[in-house]
Amino acid sequence: MTEVVGSGTKSAEDMTRAQAGEAMRRIFDGDPHPTTLGAFWLANRWKHNTPAELAAFTDEMCDRAEYVAPDADPDDGKGRTAILGVAAGVVAAGAGTPVVTHSGDRTPTQKQDAYKHVLDALGVATELTPRDSADMVDETNFGFYYQPAFNPAVADLFDARDRMGVRTFVNTVETLANPAGASVHLGSFYHLAFAKKVVETFAASEFHDPDRVVMFQGLEGYDDIRPGYTKVADWSADGDFDDYEIETAAYGMDFEEEDLQVDDVAEDSARLTREVVAGDRTDHWYDAVALNAAVRIYARGDADSLDAGLDAAHAAIDDGSAAAVLDDLRAF
Repeated sequence: MTEVVGSGTKSAEDMTRAQAGEAMRRIFDGDPHPTTLGAFWLANRWKHNTPAELAAFTDEMCDRAEYVAPDADPDDGKGRTAILGVAAGVVAAGAGTPVVTHSGDRTPTQKQDAYKHVLDALGVATELTPRDSADMVDETNFGFYYQPAFNPAVADLFDARDRMGVRTFVNTVETLANPAGASVHLGSFYHLAFAKKVVETFAASEFHDPDRVVMFQGLEGYDDIRPGYTKVADWSADGDFDDYEIETAAYGMDFEEEDLQVDDVAEDSARLTREVVAGDRTDHWYDAVALNAAVRIYARGDADSLDAGLDAAHAAIDDGSAAAVLDDLRAF
């Protein structure tokens, strides 16, 4: 496979689905020599992977992951800005939209804080079995799946990926794991072309069959909406793909990206989560969390519009429903 993709950025050939699947099987089996593995990953970075290749990689990963779906059907949902996703997920859960997220301990090669670290700082159990994660969703409406538990094949690649020093296609594939079998995938992108590639990957996957994929331009690689004009990519299983912009100021986010910067990402994100869901803040943090929650509510179809999702998010904070979800999570 290195011979196929490793001849350079212009002369490299795309792999067939069978070739890509065989390559991923060998990687998970520990077959390639470390030098060969590094060359393969780097060659794919130069070449840029096709949706068919990514789908083959994803399906091989999913064959090794442990999936435990909750009874609910949830949404599957870098170093300087706060992580809003935990607070937004808790608020959406309080509004009646089940939300699931997943992460490992760190993401090679950036090693920045992730959902796990915010939840740890909140006193929420994170190193759970997939069965416990599914139970968490059913009991609290919010769930966290721990990558080493549900996806050990990818977790075992951490050291090799870290030594590469650059991102590989595994960074993309691992975000598509969907361990709860959610019918809606929520993600982020920097360039719209990447969002389209993710949609095409889902369409080509033999394992996944989502009803909807909603992606937006996130903050520093997180699935947090950035202030200003934010591009949204919206795909449904009937094949419709739409991209549009939202002006976040019209939905309460009338401030700059710099206003979301913090000193300690995990600890400050946890503190802000507690303060927002408890109703102790009415500033830009409240507005940012509410809009991100609204996107989750709208993506699952629990609101007919973003405005309606925002109303539901505000209500969940104001009536104490979001705070009750956080209390349940901490007690789980």
